Amino acid sequence: MQFLPTATLGRCLLAALVVMAGACTMPRSGPTAGEILESDPGSGVLIAQVSPAVARMASSDDPLGFSGDFLRAGVVAPDAIRAGDRVTVTVWENVDTGLLAGVGQKVTALDEIQVDSEGRIFVPYVGVIPAAGRSPDELRREITAALESRTPEPQVEVRRASGVGSTVSVMGAVTNQGVYPIEEPTRRLSSMIAQAGGATIVADVAQVRVERGGRTGSVWLQDLYDHPRNDIALRAGDRIIVEQDRRSFTALGAANAQRRVNFTKRDLSVIEALADAGGLDGRAADPTGVFLFRVESPEVARAVTGRADLVGPQRVAYVLDLTTPDGLFAAREFVVRDEDTIYITEAPLASWSRVLSLAGQAVNFGSSVTVLEGRF
Repeated sequence: MQFLPTATLGRCLLAALVVMAGACTMPRSGPTAGEILESDPGSGVLIAQVSPAVARMASSDDPLGFSGDFLRAGVVAPDAIRAGDRVTVTVWENVDTGLLAGVGQKVTALDEIQVDSEGRIFVPYVGVIPAAGRSPDELRREITAALESRTPEPQVEVRRASGVGSTVSVMGAVTNQGVYPIEEPTRRLSSMIAQAGGATIVADVAQVRVERGGRTGSVWLQDLYDHPRNDIALRAGDRIIVEQDRRSFTALGAANAQRRVNFTKRDLSVIEALADAGGLDGRAADPTGVFLFRVESPEVARAVTGRADLVGPQRVAYVLDLTTPDGLFAAREFVVRDEDTIYITEAPLASWSRVLSLAGQAVNFGSSVTVLEGRF
C-alpha cells in the first residue's frame, strides 16, 4: 500500500480547505452583515440603521382596547328580570279561605317560576304576563292589581333569583372557571374576574377578552386595573377569557438558542428579547450586525428611511450595533413586535476559526497517516 508523503498530504488538505473557504461553502448560520447591507436594492428590503430616534419612530404599543359599543354600554339594573331568570311570588290574603291559599292558611308561595324564552311568566288567576326587562317591584304592582278583583287587599312580594338569562362565562387563566350570575356586586368586568378568584398569571402578560353578540374586545389586564374606563359593564351571555400574551418573535443566527420565543412582558425591547433568546453566541456573533426584520406601514417606513416615495407595506431590515453606547441605548428603546425576526450575524473571523479548526484536524489526520506508513 502506497501513501502520499505527509507534507504533501497536509498541503493538499490545507489547499482544499482554503478553496472551500474562498468559495463560501463553509457551513454557517446565514448571511453576514456585509452581505445584507450590500444586497441588491431591487430585493425590496429597506435598510435602516437604528438610533434612539429611529427606535422611537418604529416603536408602537399594541392597540388593545374595547370599542365604543363596549365602553358606552351602561350597567344593567341590578334587579332587572331577564329570560331564563327565576322569580318567587309570595301572596298574603286577608281572608280565612283565600283564592290561592288552602283552608286555614293565608300565605301562598309560588317558588322559582321560570321566565320563559319570550320573557313571560304564568301566575295563577293572573295569567301569562311579561316579566323580562321589568323590576320585581313593577311585577309586584301588576300582580297585585290583577288579584285585587278576586281577593280582598292582597299583599304581594316578588323576588328575583338569577338564572341562565343573567349569567356570564369566565374561563382561561382564572382561579375558578365557571358560569356566574350578574348581580349587584358583579356588574362590571373587574369585579366578575375577582368573583372567579382573580387571574392566575401576572398582569404584565395577561390579556382579557370579552365576546358579546359576535363582537370581541380585548384589553391588557394591567390597563383594566389602571384605567377605570376599561372596566366595562357586563351583559348576559358575555364570555370572559383571561389568557397569557400570545405574541412571539423568532431568534436566528449566532444566538445561543435559535427558536421561537414568547413575549415575557408587554413592551419587550430588543435587549430584553436577546436575553430571552439566550443572548449572543460569544464565539461567533458579530455584535455590530444584529438585524430585526419586520414589515412596516408606509408611514413608519418613510419616517425611518427618509424616503418619501414609499407606498404600501414595506419590508425593513433594522440594523443595531451593540458595540457603542448609542447602539445599546437604541436597543433598549426599540420595542419588538409580534412576528418579528431577530437575526444575529456571524463575525468575519468565525468562518476562519472553523477553517483553522478543520486545518488542525487535517494535520492530525496527516500525523495518523505517518503512523500508518511506519507500520507497512
